[in-house]
Amino acid sequence: MVKEWTDEDFAQETASGVTLTDFWATWCGPCRMQAPVVEKLAEEMAGQVKIGKVDVDKNQATAAKYGVMSIPTLLIQKDGQVVDTLIGYHDKGALKAKLEQYSEYYVMGFPLYAVPFHPTFDVVSDTS
Repeated sequence: MVKEWTDEDFAQETASGVTLTDFWATWCGPCRMQAPVVEKLAEEMAGQVKIGKVDVDKNQATAAKYGVMSIPTLLIQKDGQVVDTLIGYHDKGALKAKLEQYSEYYVMGFPLYAVPFHPTFDVVSDTS
């Protein structure tokens, strides 16, 4: 389940690692379409990316601080710094690809465990 973040805890929740914040409102149709995508992504990327949501009607200070003018707005942060902002509905594949760009668990879009190992060879010089 995606945790609801507030004006009071937003900075602490997004201070470290890669985070995705879904800025939404109960009356927003596209937000209701985005919610199950974000929920599924939170399940799949648990332990790699922290995902939360902010109700813009209840948490206007955080929405204003990050310039949220349209919803849904999806804010990607790394160690508390905004690295990407997505506005409108985005499918799971697109969101996952975006998050993988910033996650240390991925290298060039591949899970770290799937990246082939390239051993380092010692250079032997001919001293004769």
